[in-house]
Amino acid sequence: MGNSASASNLPALQTTAVSTADMMGTWFVIAVKPTIFEKTCSNAVEKYSLMWDSDDDKKKTSSKFDINIDFQYNSDEPIESKLKALPQKGWVQGEDKTVSGDWKVSPLYPIKMPFLILEADKNCKDYTVIGYPSRDYCWIMSRKPVMKESTYNMLTEKLTKEHQYDLEGLRKVPQKWTKEEREKRGLTVEEVPNSVLTT
Repeated sequence: MGNSASASNLPALQTTAVSTADMMGTWFVIAVKPTIFEKTCSNAVEKYSLMWDSDDDKKKTSSKFDINIDFQYNSDEPIESKLKALPQKGWVQGEDKTVSGDWKVSPLYPIKMPFLILEADKNCKDYTVIGYPSRDYCWIMSRKPVMKESTYNMLTEKLTKEHQYDLEGLRKVPQKWTKEEREKRGLTVEEVPNSVLTT
């Protein structure tokens, strides 16, 4: 796919090990090198829910997967276009599932796609960047619908200089929210502050 041939000459992407529990919750997609589902999307939001008790030392679960992923987005223009959902399942890789930068995510059985955590701030309170081995795709996400330009520029620079990404095709995902849309999507004032709402 895409640049896969040239990517084969690049080193493997280096992940950042983070607390799996810290990655849970709501993430807004700020920018994306898109899959087929995301070429025109807006108001894209991912919600991660852990399927096991994070206080269980053995991290064993009766569930067949580790993370439930609720991915919703407008197909085109924010609010006005059709709201779509792409539920997914996630599996944390490695012996210690409580700390990892390597997941597998399935949008559709039996497909399991690599989900590589390349960047995240301390305790995953602000931002994260997800990569893909071929570098055809990436996701820049934030805990809020807006991201400081300085943070965005820092992350795109890391993608190109540290992770050898070609960012041709990277698109900023429109995030436009009203009080009514926030309530419709089941989001809180903490997640979508009043200060970012449009009238």
